[in-house]
Amino acid sequence: MNSFLLVVTAVCGYLIGSINWALIISATKKRDIRSMGSGNPGTLNMSRNFGLKFGLLTFFLDVCKGAIPTLIAFFIFRGKHFENSVFMLHDFAVYLCGLSVVLGHIFPIYFKFKGGKGIASTIGVFIVAESVHGVGWAMVAIAALVAAAVFIYITEFGAMGSFIAITPPAVSGSIYLFITYGGKGVDGVCVTFHVVTNMLILAICFFTWFAHRKNIERMLAGDEHPTSFKSMMVKARAKKLQKKEEESKDEK
Repeated sequence: MNSFLLVVTAVCGYLIGSINWALIISATKKRDIRSMGSGNPGTLNMSRNFGLKFGLLTFFLDVCKGAIPTLIAFFIFRGKHFENSVFMLHDFAVYLCGLSVVLGHIFPIYFKFKGGKGIASTIGVFIVAESVHGVGWAMVAIAALVAAAVFIYITEFGAMGSFIAITPPAVSGSIYLFITYGGKGVDGVCVTFHVVTNMLILAICFFTWFAHRKNIERMLAGDEHPTSFKSMMVKARAKKLQKKEEESKDEK
């Protein structure tokens, strides 16, 4: 029964991950984000082309897309063990579901397997995966997110900031597994799933890094698209002032 539920969880995670909010939001504005800027249907490209407000909306929805299925997976398997093992099912299920969501985002079945780069969804996965371990672990994911935002604000290197956001919680997740199960080597099943779960964490990072391969090439060549939060905020203020001026003219 647990095996069947794990398969269902993974499939549902993939299908949910295949929903691309950047495409949906840009379609409401009668545009296709894939034909704009870097062509990536994700947070940073949405911010560059539609403004910070729509970029943040995309980010929030994509984070939720990663977080909610992962949280559901945790509650489905919470308190359950693998048979004849001390390894908790939920510690495996959250990363299995998380990887499925990220794969759905990067290779969506609804859009001919051409999607985004999965950073926001990965952040959502790791926030939940760390939070269920305790407040201290959750702070690692939150601190990494804040550090990434500050880094992008200062340097305007969006791709590198994305790596900063996901790498620390991935490492801390592996550390948690080692602390929890590293001393329980007498249990063969525990050892196996300890290794497999770490491989799931590594796979989540690998696919998001792989999705950024062109960004890495551009960074090395010095041609990476800048992500300037400062200019986005200036444009947002200018647009707001222009709207107020137009409204005041209409009143006259």
